[in-house]
Amino acid sequence: MEQALLTPRPPAKPPFSRVVESHGATVLRVCRALLGPVDADDAWQETFIAALRAYPDVPSGANLEAWLVTIAHRKAIDAARARKRRPTPTAEVPERQVAQPSLPATALWLALADLPDRQRHAVVYHHIAGLAYRQVAQLMDTSESAARKAASDGVASLRIRLKDDDLR
Repeated sequence: MEQALLTPRPPAKPPFSRVVESHGATVLRVCRALLGPVDADDAWQETFIAALRAYPDVPSGANLEAWLVTIAHRKAIDAARARKRRPTPTAEVPERQVAQPSLPATALWLALADLPDRQRHAVVYHHIAGLAYRQVAQLMDTSESAARKAASDGVASLRIRLKDDDLR
């Protein structure tokens, strides 16, 4: 009984609303980088719905940001698969006025979207979400050195692509 009194209790988990405030922007950046601006908001919402359901089971002291990025990764995969199953319209498409993003953001997005999946994911998780390579490796189900190599190759490809685009 005395031993139970001396054992320190783990810190309490923050309220879920504070988790959303703290990590919502990072999760949205990950969703946008993986899916583009069209599907990102839905994936962000699905991420936090799933996280809210699972939050009571998350152990105190867990890395909540890495946990949320893992959920976002899975929701992005689901969204990408769903996008592939959508029917392709064959009839006339009505004209819509769409705000054009700035040229540098468009060039970067296009270059990022052209990367192979492993490189794009490694770049997004490490450079945009700020996860350590150990966490990136866990997300991608690979070794830490492979995650590091994929991110390095992705950044090198982005530099080459963006440099070539500037010359045109």
